[in-house]
Amino acid sequence: MLLTRENSGERWRKRRDGKEKVTGELRYLTDMTAEHMLYGRVLRSEHPHARIAALDTSAAEQYPGVVAVITHHDVPGLNRFGIATPDQPALCEDRVRYIGDAIAAVAAESADIAEYALSLIAVEYEVLETLTDPLRALEDSAPRLHPQGNVLHRTAVKYGDTDTTLKRCAYVVKQEYSTPRQMHAYMETEGGLFIPEADGRLTVYAPTQHGYKDRMQIARILDWEEERIRVISSPIGGSFGGKDELNVQPYGSLLALKSGRPVKMHNSRKESVRAGLKRHPMKIEMETGMDEHGHVLAHRVRIVADTGAYATLGAPVLNFATEHCMGPYRIEHIDVEGVSVYTNNGVSGEFRGFGGNQAIFAMEGQMDRLAELIQMDPWEFRLLNRRHSTDPGPLQQQIWETNGLEQVMETLEHSKLWQRRSQIQSHNEQQPPWIKRGIGAALAMHGAGLGYGIDDPAGGRLCLNAHGQIEVAFSYEEFGQGLIATMEMMLIDLFQCHPSDIHIVIGDTDKVPHSGSSTASRSTTMAWMALQRLKVPFLESILHKAHHLTGIPLEQLTTGPQGIWQQAAGHVSAKYKGVALSPDAQFVLNYRDIVAASEAEELMFDTEFSYPTTPDEVVGGHFLYTYAAVAAEVEVNTLTGNVKLLDTYHTVAAGPVINPMGFIGQIEGGSVMALGFTLTEDALMHDGHYMTKNMDTYIIPTIQDMHRSLEVEVIEDLPDNDPFGPRGIGEIGSVALAPAMTSAIRQAVGIWVNHLPVPRDQLIQPVSMRQQEGVST
Repeated sequence: MLLTRENSGERWRKRRDGKEKVTGELRYLTDMTAEHMLYGRVLRSEHPHARIAALDTSAAEQYPGVVAVITHHDVPGLNRFGIATPDQPALCEDRVRYIGDAIAAVAAESADIAEYALSLIAVEYEVLETLTDPLRALEDSAPRLHPQGNVLHRTAVKYGDTDTTLKRCAYVVKQEYSTPRQMHAYMETEGGLFIPEADGRLTVYAPTQHGYKDRMQIARILDWEEERIRVISSPIGGSFGGKDELNVQPYGSLLALKSGRPVKMHNSRKESVRAGLKRHPMKIEMETGMDEHGHVLAHRVRIVADTGAYATLGAPVLNFATEHCMGPYRIEHIDVEGVSVYTNNGVSGEFRGFGGNQAIFAMEGQMDRLAELIQMDPWEFRLLNRRHSTDPGPLQQQIWETNGLEQVMETLEHSKLWQRRSQIQSHNEQQPPWIKRGIGAALAMHGAGLGYGIDDPAGGRLCLNAHGQIEVAFSYEEFGQGLIATMEMMLIDLFQCHPSDIHIVIGDTDKVPHSGSSTASRSTTMAWMALQRLKVPFLESILHKAHHLTGIPLEQLTTGPQGIWQQAAGHVSAKYKGVALSPDAQFVLNYRDIVAASEAEELMFDTEFSYPTTPDEVVGGHFLYTYAAVAAEVEVNTLTGNVKLLDTYHTVAAGPVINPMGFIGQIEGGSVMALGFTLTEDALMHDGHYMTKNMDTYIIPTIQDMHRSLEVEVIEDLPDNDPFGPRGIGEIGSVALAPAMTSAIRQAVGIWVNHLPVPRDQLIQPVSMRQQEGVST
């Protein structure tokens, strides 16, 4: 199925949050207020690395309008946070490790008073050596940023005999690639409202991708039982992984409890840049060898990831990059080592693609260079070396077999955009000599879910609620990806009901079961699998109840708009399969009548399970993969070094499409984020300080920079016995565009790009006087 911006609305349904969003009426969590609310502000370090010699908050505490001031002395529980590795102080005790470290926080009657009160807090620092280069941080003489040293995590994958094989290869490509510190740049910066309740509980309204994990971490800091905390976390104005970790929650919670009043916190963009997570900058060295026929034989990789001052999810990100730096290719001899290093730079963490963007950029670059060495078409070269459906995964683990890789490769090869590649040279000859076009392509095999050995719970609840609505509850979050619209479509497809018959509950730990986080391209798959488990018992219950109330044979009853319908003779629905209503079906009973004749527990069903994982004991190894191939056409101005993305083609094998508009929106949104990763985005730092402090100097793509054409070819085929349904596509659109574009740049101007964002000065080429005269003539 070919999806474009024009035809993706064939199954169009108005998004429930659409009108509010386009009119600006939607109240995000950071828009909320409360009676007698205070304003919270955080004092952050002046230095990227220093000892705190003295700290005096007395002047701030005595200033009129200041209600509460907190330091590490006010933390009753664990003064650390971090989903996987809790090593980041909520409030620093005796040392700061990056420019965003929190030392104290203030709650005051106004935002201006709170901001001024920060200036009254006196901090004496003993400045220490700043580590900004991960390689320097690995040296024995480097200061230790953490008790265990400067290494957060190491990875290693080795099989075969890489050293010997590389020596006997006919061709070897050795190259170092580097990628930037990209910002999430979400519209809604970090913030929230924190309310101490009269019953002794705490209600937290704060954007997060995992309310239950936030609750766990806040409880750990407060030394409370988790059940005393309620986290309400949707709707969110963007996340892309950046709000998966705690940000302002520790300070808002502590200030609210100390003051006894609601506290609102909302980071400015400058503070968001200073303290927020970024994509891991990585240096990836690859040495890849092949025989004289083009078969890749050996692959050596060394990855150095800058995780910044604290861990967040730096270890799993490195695991993911390690797994994906071998690509979807058959290579007999592998030697991969990775290290994630603590520095005094800004904290790196979870980000859409989760280390796959960096690894795929490097691996696809190697494949292009090898193909050129042997003078083989780059796609033919990939076809020669691709994995087969029965092959194990990159870590030699068992994976679920599909034909997705073969299908996307074949589909891209026959696409109109890729077919135009051979005509680019003649097109360039008709342009001004400083304007060059090229077309490149890249391939991606992207794992979904958290991987083996990592707790990855799923589940959900389905019921007929007191208002006669089909209600579904999940702990997933809506942060702009269209999850609510997708769930609505699933329910309509299952029960042939009307949108008004549906009530969706998400993002409230008091109201939803623990079904895991909205991350790792998992939510759609998990929601679909949960509904498949819940559908039969739910339908059995309400249809049996309808049968007893009406006397109509059970096999003639089915759900539909507003309630229960009787199928016409000859159109008996398959039992509990949710078959569409016949044209002359008759309405017999509304949902409210069933509720009135039932006990609540008769109409509510829960399920619990885990995301599918490989049976092999390979920590972080994935079982379900989505496959994509991307072609890109670029135009390079060799006078200015400017690169313009003109056209893109994505083909994605991710199973059935539930929400076509949401599908193309995710691919388009991911590719625009990848466009920034490729051409413009880098949160520059110097000596541990951000040089890029706001959106005036951090350049994200605008509508003027977007490609004029986008086609998405969707491959919905899955094996007949596939029980997992639609795969998530929240990340796959972002991971392969960069290498496709740099491949296109190579064709356009003959230059290999190893560093992102693409250095414009590298693309500037002189135009001879003769060429200029020819153009003027």
